[in-house]
Amino acid sequence: MRAFGIKAFGGAGALQSLDIEAVAPLAGEVRVKVMFAGVNAVDVHARSGNFLGAQAPGGPMVLGYEGAGEIEAVGDGVGGLRPGDRVAWCGIPGSLAEYQVMPAWRAVPVPDHMPLDIACALQLDGALAHALTVSAFPVRGGDQLLIQGAETVSGQLLVQVAKSLGATVIATVGRDEIAAMPLAIGADHVVVRSGGTVVSQVEELTAGRYCNGVFDGVGEETITASIDCCRRRGAVLLHGAQGQPVASISPDQLAAAGSIFLTRVHLPDYMQDQTEVHWRISDVFNAWQQSHLKVSIARIVALEAAGDAFDFVEHGGAMGKALVRI
Repeated sequence: MRAFGIKAFGGAGALQSLDIEAVAPLAGEVRVKVMFAGVNAVDVHARSGNFLGAQAPGGPMVLGYEGAGEIEAVGDGVGGLRPGDRVAWCGIPGSLAEYQVMPAWRAVPVPDHMPLDIACALQLDGALAHALTVSAFPVRGGDQLLIQGAETVSGQLLVQVAKSLGATVIATVGRDEIAAMPLAIGADHVVVRSGGTVVSQVEELTAGRYCNGVFDGVGEETITASIDCCRRRGAVLLHGAQGQPVASISPDQLAAAGSIFLTRVHLPDYMQDQTEVHWRISDVFNAWQQSHLKVSIARIVALEAAGDAFDFVEHGGAMGKALVRI
């Protein structure tokens, strides 16, 4: 079958079309005919080997950590799913291929009236927004939140979810020309990071109280400001590395900032079983169906051109999802 990925870690030149054998689903598994797959920062890191303890691939490695399609075959013992069912999934590699085999519990049914490209686009970023605002830091009405990197897809979804939960949202973006975007999806205030005045502007906007929750999807460039914008005993949730990853933070720095809580949210830890996976994705799907959540798809390319999607994510300042149609 046709697929896309790498045979060795590297830069963009390591990406290549692959021809691999399609396998049958084992007991408890399903095989899905992939219709759409997403390309995200995690795929760029996987291509480059930029994961702690990453082992060089011993053969072809299919990339893609989210997708949507139709079940083509089911293994023994699978209940509730059958060939022809439309499903979506995330968090398991191998979506950039004509078929993907996965544990049946990872496949979430897609509502009848939801397009499969939308279902795919809501997977990783939607599940992350849900995990951050419902589990890692349960957002409540009246919370004052700072969302660093609101121009990204995960940042856009965070803004919308936080507002639906009753929070006041201060969003940051990297450039003046996109400052209006977070306001259009519900943010109360926007701060442009390039001005170097994030902390002072947050101080002014919150009347000196700062924010009880800070969601940082940027990384090294913003982490110090995120801590400084957090009120005493507040929480900073680092959930991505739009820029360079954070190298280290001293515990004493957190103490000096007011006994700040800091966590690095790793999505798989918040999607541990079928109940958790289906709860998160179903909530996200319901929010979209009720028009409480919108996701922007910026680019759709063919499987053979998946390298263009990687380039868009890595260098294009992506403010919308990059999908591959298979």
